[in-house]
Amino acid sequence: MPIVKKYKVKVVDILNPVENLYTVTFYSEKKFHFYPGQFLHLALDDYDGTGQWPESRCFSMQNKPGENKIKISFSVKGNFTTRMANELYEGKELWLKLPYGELFTQTHNKVNTVFIAGGTGITPFLSLFTDVSFNEYINPKIYLGFRSKKYNIYENELKEICNKTSKISIFFEDENGIIDIEKIFKENGTNSDYFISGPPIMIKSFKSFLINNGLPEQKVRTDEWE
Repeated sequence: MPIVKKYKVKVVDILNPVENLYTVTFYSEKKFHFYPGQFLHLALDDYDGTGQWPESRCFSMQNKPGENKIKISFSVKGNFTTRMANELYEGKELWLKLPYGELFTQTHNKVNTVFIAGGTGITPFLSLFTDVSFNEYINPKIYLGFRSKKYNIYENELKEICNKTSKISIFFEDENGIIDIEKIFKENGTNSDYFISGPPIMIKSFKSFLINNGLPEQKVRTDEWE
């Protein structure tokens, strides 16, 4: 497991394609070392690199490991993310601490694996989908849900999915309704391992449905550190 390190970074790109939804790219002179599916702590306040770590928030890394750039997406949902929306700008320097989490490093079945994501919940999955390690999976099934087409701001990343055996289904709530967990379960059954990431209420209800319908709890893994 990579050792947690602190990185002084510079904001090199900010996108705000939809109201209250941002994608930010940070640059570091040191390459970032982490495993797909891990997350970072982001601090906005001044820090000298050695003292007590300031207030921070967790964000999934959505690009593959081993690069000098790291990308996150966030929705404005509280004081800290409001500060991020107001205070981040190209050229701003701040600190990140990473990596954390073990979403995909846990032992799991890589045959017909099911990935379900809602909204920005796709971000930890993208760090796997665009990494060469995703080729270890056989016939992965990907189900993505967004409020509408304009909220799918990840089309470029989805074009870079390494595993060409992947099957992707995308749902837009205003056109297709919400992701249908019952249908997904009927398509994949209890032999698959399931990864779920998205709003807490979605994660809770989908996990409960799967377990109540006979899927062993150890075959359901969620990204819900928030």
